[in-house]
Amino acid sequence: MSQPPHTRDVLYFAAAFGAGGLLSLMVLFNGTLAAYGSLFFASWVPHLTGTVAALLLLIFLKPKRVQAARPPLWVYLGGVSGAVTVMLTSATLNSALALSGTIALGLAGQMVFSLFADMRGLFGLPQRTPVQRDFVALALIIAGSLILIFFGGRS
Repeated sequence: MSQPPHTRDVLYFAAAFGAGGLLSLMVLFNGTLAAYGSLFFASWVPHLTGTVAALLLLIFLKPKRVQAARPPLWVYLGGVSGAVTVMLTSATLNSALALSGTIALGLAGQMVFSLFADMRGLFGLPQRTPVQRDFVALALIIAGSLILIFFGGRS
């Protein structure tokens, strides 16, 4: 028996809201680690923690092995870009940008890349031409980011 569409929408919204909250906490914790340590330390702590958590899940859940096909090389970029993202967000968190500006710029960058990926059909997805609504959303995100960065610190 499947859930009604409205219940699924609420669940998706709650999951997205929770993921955004966890992202803010992660950036805050990484910035605190960078303030008391170094950017390298702030990058390795979450990666080491994630590795240990993944290993524990594998040990306790014992998933069945499947015939492994060789993944494309681009899948390894997630780790590299993740480490660079942690270091950059840790550095910017301890600057004038602070937490809000750092997350706003990250969101704007993700939106720009997703539009580019849609236009090019990257990652095996179908090509899609952005529509006016996509550009309006991007403009609003960039405008909000600029307001946060240039006027957010004034009280």
